[in-house]
Amino acid sequence: MSIKLFLTDLDGTLLPKGQKVSPKNIKAVQDLVKAGIIFTIATGRMYGASVEIAKSLDVDVPIITYNGALIKSVGGEIFYTNYLEPEIILEVTNFCEKNNWHLQNYSNDDLFYPEYNESAKFYEGAIGVKGKAIGWENMKKEIENVPKLLIITPNVEETERRIKILKEKFGDKINAMKSIPTFVEIIRPNVSKAAAAKILAEKFKIKNSEVMVIGDSHNDLPMLKAFEHSVAMGNAADEIKSVCEFVTDTCENDGFAQAIYNYVLNEEKNFYGK
Repeated sequence: MSIKLFLTDLDGTLLPKGQKVSPKNIKAVQDLVKAGIIFTIATGRMYGASVEIAKSLDVDVPIITYNGALIKSVGGEIFYTNYLEPEIILEVTNFCEKNNWHLQNYSNDDLFYPEYNESAKFYEGAIGVKGKAIGWENMKKEIENVPKLLIITPNVEETERRIKILKEKFGDKINAMKSIPTFVEIIRPNVSKAAAAKILAEKFKIKNSEVMVIGDSHNDLPMLKAFEHSVAMGNAADEIKSVCEFVTDTCENDGFAQAIYNYVLNEEKNFYGK
């Protein structure tokens, strides 16, 4: 197996919850790049919340952000964009206002929400980015270069309920999906981590069989299914593990680094320091 492109999810895969990237994971990425393999982060996060994490790896790599709507390198090179249409943004914003749902907008990689509430506070704390409370009327003006909208719910049951409502209301105008249990991500129907990964592979003339993908959550499923070689984290749900070629250790135990040394570099001794 010869891998030329390695794609990773961020939260729960490369990055443990509320922590920095571990030294073992950083070294694994650097060893991967030294071996001539292209490394890419694929995340639902905004670019501004991802680039600092990518910088900590000390490599200039492309980052797939907003679940595939924007691909941009650490150095600022834009590879690809696929933004929501302004009229759809307005329709969703009006619908969320009517239903009193907490909505977040990411126009031009800035974070906006109608009011600063517990949901906004939680989100800012989780990703380390400050947003702006601008009211519903100004939310309707932020329609330029919006890669995604995000609805934050109180629990997973409400997340599932709102996704069903959005699909009934908007049909194939949007793709509404769960990322973490309380997040509903809204992107264009043709946008996904998988689609963005294929765009990158085509750009670098890399075959499907030369790509390996690693992830842990439901929004990683299309990406994990799209390529011949896939790795599920040990902390992933059984549904995720069942579609993958390999299962590594958990995020907290540096399963990401183990996957690189075990399945790509064939240097297991480097992980354990032998």
